[in-house]
Amino acid sequence: MNLILQGSVEWLVDARGCDPGRLRDAAIVRACFDRVVTEMGLRPLGEPFLHTFPGEGGVTGMLALCESHVACHTFPEFGYAAFSLYCCRPRPEWPWQERLAELLGAQDVQVRALQRG
Repeated sequence: MNLILQGSVEWLVDARGCDPGRLRDAAIVRACFDRVVTEMGLRPLGEPFLHTFPGEGGVTGMLALCESHVACHTFPEFGYAAFSLYCCRPRPEWPWQERLAELLGAQDVQVRALQRG
């Protein structure tokens, strides 16, 4: 694992080829939040906000953290999920490809890490 050595970092994650049924399931989006929080040692400030859009719509979720936030927006019609994780303290990289393949059925995951501040 690489460690971001200084400053804040924001991970922008694009997951493509996801299972549309999983992208409509708020419990699965919550499971994604739970895994990243637990495995990265993050500290939630409360419960996540999750909204499921009607019909064939996706899920939008946000979780405030002591370190900043994690957010997700899913688009089942495109098999796509977008994640943002902002941390104001150094953290090791999380295995996004492996976890999102497991949780969402993602076939392709692209991760960009932006140094902030």
